[in-house]
Amino acid sequence: MEKIPMTRGGFAALDEELKTLKSVERPAVIRAIAEAREHGDLSENAEYHAAREKQSFIEGRIKEVESLLGRAEVIDPSKLTGSIKFGATVTLVDEDTDEEKTYQIVGEPEADIEKGKLNIKSPLARALIGKDEGDTVEVRTPGGERSYEILKIVFA
Repeated sequence: MEKIPMTRGGFAALDEELKTLKSVERPAVIRAIAEAREHGDLSENAEYHAAREKQSFIEGRIKEVESLLGRAEVIDPSKLTGSIKFGATVTLVDEDTDEEKTYQIVGEPEADIEKGKLNIKSPLARALIGKDEGDTVEVRTPGGERSYEILKIVFA
């Protein structure tokens, strides 16, 4: 099985999600199914069908998170140095707009561009890997070619 790179924070977040799914979400949906069953005819009971659908989603997500945690390779970025690699927090400046952006390169399960968590498999992250401060990278995006200068690399 393929290992999944993950930061300590990403692993902790998934672990917390799993605990919530098992201790809060699963019991709540079981109660909802039991309640809906009490209302009689299940074939026309929308509450029952909605609760069963939610239960299916929760059980699927539990299996998915357990699999991710089981295959996780937790990497501590604070022990890394040098050029950009997994876990690095990189500050870039867009050479066209002079807009500064900061991203941490993380594994797929914890990626969230809105929070500055860049998926290691994304075109920008792949272009950044192995580069150093002061380097310029060219990235092909859906909006066309973009050029970024690397201002700062931090491993924390």
